[in-house]
Amino acid sequence: MYYRRSGASSNAAPQENKKALKSLVGRDRVPGLIGYQDGSPVGWISLGPRKDYAKLQRSPVMKPVDDKPAWSIVCFFVDPRARGRGVAEQLLKAAIDYARSQGVTLLEAYPIDKKERSHPDFMWFGAKSMYDRAGFKEVARRKDTRPVVRKSLRPRPAS
Repeated sequence: MYYRRSGASSNAAPQENKKALKSLVGRDRVPGLIGYQDGSPVGWISLGPRKDYAKLQRSPVMKPVDDKPAWSIVCFFVDPRARGRGVAEQLLKAAIDYARSQGVTLLEAYPIDKKERSHPDFMWFGAKSMYDRAGFKEVARRKDTRPVVRKSLRPRPAS
């Protein structure tokens, strides 16, 4: 919920965030995808229309590149016990498929791009190399380690 809010409300208490997230789901809005392994949740990816993420509008790093309608990927979480097994990459693939199924034609993200390996706890945006493998292209870089990447999606053919 952090990126969906701006100002003081972005630092809401966990119970408030839980209530707000539940409200999104209750209005038939999918705030993200959950990855399962053997029936247990092991990961999460937050994505949705860029306009739904209020904090992105004012971010010096993640502010809009242009006025094209895009969906944004703003957060990953992988259970520490499931890390190193490609969970984040599978979540990214699922997010691309889901966005395409929703008619999205442009998907945007704000990964970390460092030469040295970062601690997994600080990789909630994902690594640029993962987005590169998924076909995203860099479109802006406003900070040395924080590119803005995009992937154009073709709508699925009607069946």
